Amino acid sequence: MPASDVRPSALTNPVPSSPAYSISPGRSLRIALLSPRGPLYRHRGGVWKKTLRYAPLTLTTLASLVPPEIPAEISIYDEGVEEIVPERIEADLVGISAITGTAPRSYELAAAFRERDVPVVLGGVHPTLMPEEAMQHADSVVVGYAEESWPQLLRDLVAGRLLPRYDQSPHLKLDNLPFPQRRLYNRGMVNVAHTIEATRGCIYQCEFCVVPFAWGRPLQKPVRDVVDDVRQMRAKRVIFLDLNLIADVAYAKELFTALIPLKIRWGGLATTTIAWDDELLDLAARSGCRGLLIGFESLNQESLKEAKKAFNMRHDYHEVVRKIRARGIALMGCFVFGFDHDTLETFDRTVEFVMSARMDLPRYAIAVPFPGTGLFKRLKSEGRITTENWSLYDGQHVVFQPRQMTADQLLQGTRRAWKKTYSYSSIAKRLAGSRTQLPIAIPANLGYRFYAYHLDSFYTCDWQLAPNA
Repeated sequence: MPASDVRPSALTNPVPSSPAYSISPGRSLRIALLSPRGPLYRHRGGVWKKTLRYAPLTLTTLASLVPPEIPAEISIYDEGVEEIVPERIEADLVGISAITGTAPRSYELAAAFRERDVPVVLGGVHPTLMPEEAMQHADSVVVGYAEESWPQLLRDLVAGRLLPRYDQSPHLKLDNLPFPQRRLYNRGMVNVAHTIEATRGCIYQCEFCVVPFAWGRPLQKPVRDVVDDVRQMRAKRVIFLDLNLIADVAYAKELFTALIPLKIRWGGLATTTIAWDDELLDLAARSGCRGLLIGFESLNQESLKEAKKAFNMRHDYHEVVRKIRARGIALMGCFVFGFDHDTLETFDRTVEFVMSARMDLPRYAIAVPFPGTGLFKRLKSEGRITTENWSLYDGQHVVFQPRQMTADQLLQGTRRAWKKTYSYSSIAKRLAGSRTQLPIAIPANLGYRFYAYHLDSFYTCDWQLAPNA
């Protein structure tokens, strides 16, 4: 279904005062697309070094969806790599993509542009979860995926009938879409410039995850479209940004088979279930997979049940690591602290597993009850949400009252786990036992060491316990 043939649903009437933008010959619609900074970038340059950065896709995808009949001059601003100064940006329209942690900064930027009578559109996961809130800060809000609604919004803007809200069509498909306009992104600021997406969404309903609550049913691009995109990029090293690349096993096997002739190296996100399908795992390795990010979340079976991540239960995590590493695939293992069954022993127990498994690149986060998720609703009903300052919803602040420890114990336990895991001796021990993709693993570990030992500098820690800050 071509985007040009679809009209998104709107919950309100057109805004009578919405101006029409007359585009004369030689005059283009100036569109500025912004990705505001989060907590990691409150200090210029942020905590992440170039070796740990990859090019995002959201803004370059939006740029590719501008209807061909609308002459446009598109600029992209990623505050993860450069400061956004509204006064220096001349635009006829500003589009801002916001996650929950960047929502306050997004609203701040939106206000600055609207003061100059520049219309602002807000989209992304937070406006999708909290559309009524976002509508207070923008001229229009895009709810859900924007492949159909963004082109229509631009046509409406030019025609003078901009709507306050555009919703994702229930019939959205990802077939035959234009390739992202990657040339617009400053590749010099990232280590991996070639990022791609084959699927959207996830089949699971994890309580803490925004995906099932924000994006709905999973979607897939035709495998041929993914292969064509890799070919036209002439990429040799690719990161798949899919939230769960193996959600549909048959699709994943078809994709991995099609990637084999391309002789690329790639990394992506999967679940522990990949370790229990030898054919799938072998195909991933043959297709060039050299790194996987997997959410282990917890070693506690009750915590996994609580999080509705039962597919991780009753499996030997050591065996998961062994089978993946046997194929020459490095592993980033992610763990979450703050479940109701977590105790003060949870931190050390998790670090002990990470060390004994020789995890290539471990990562820790504090549980975040993102608005709209089952976790938020449950904790809210129990009176345990301590702040709705969205800038603190970043995975390294405590925004709720834990069940079996204080908020400060959760914060300090998480930071202690980071530092123990990324001491020089721990890095050496883990990588000596793994010896998987060392040219990548060594600089990545050193980058994470810098992160682990500078959390106090890059996260404004005196906010973490402020009720309703």
